[in-house]
Amino acid sequence: MGLPEGCLQQTTRATIETSLNRVSIPLGGIRLISSATSFMAAWMGARRAEAAGFNAIIQPMRALALLATVAALGAAAQGPHDPLALVAAQKEAMKALAFMDGAWRGTAWTLLPSGEKRVITQTERIGPFLDGSVKVIEGRGYRDDGSTGFNALGIVSYDPARKAYSMRSWAMGRYGDFAFTPLADGYAWEIPAGPGATIRYSATIKGDTFREVGDRTVQGKDPLRIFEMDLKRVGDTGWPAADPVPAR
Repeated sequence: MGLPEGCLQQTTRATIETSLNRVSIPLGGIRLISSATSFMAAWMGARRAEAAGFNAIIQPMRALALLATVAALGAAAQGPHDPLALVAAQKEAMKALAFMDGAWRGTAWTLLPSGEKRVITQTERIGPFLDGSVKVIEGRGYRDDGSTGFNALGIVSYDPARKAYSMRSWAMGRYGDFAFTPLADGYAWEIPAGPGATIRYSATIKGDTFREVGDRTVQGKDPLRIFEMDLKRVGDTGWPAADPVPAR
């Protein structure tokens, strides 16, 4: 049996009101939960962004630290630096050039770009330095009036690691590093002289005679003699190691 229409309407209205009253509280909670969830999501996003920024800074620092560690391990693997052993090896290598030491004088000529030969009085003084671990060379050319027309300085050294000699030279405002090769009775060294061109200097020292020549070579052409020097030994020299400043 059904309910009367009035009762049905009252029951339905009461049921709906009761249901709405029951639902209103959960809906408020949902709104609070939703707000809290949004806040937590925003906070977590900010933390993730902060962490990303921190990692962007810290990762390169970690990489640099790793590289420094690897370099330190590599240096340790090579062994400690022993200056006494290095100097001893350099001094031993310089013994092959002892015949160069002394004061020298004679004549030299240089071929100018015009084809003219310029003749000068040439001197050289050569001696050991730094306890004999390097060789120092000064060349000086004099004009007819006695003034200096040319002045050059060269330092020959030896690298025990590469087992090779080299010479750093300064002259007329220019400088360079060049391979230096000791020979049985002299030495040789080369400098670049343009595309496909090289100037090779070779010296022969026998007793009191010192001769050096320079030839410019270009691919496909005969060598061109551009320099000759003939000197005689005029004495010994304590330069450059002589007369150091005393301690007091």
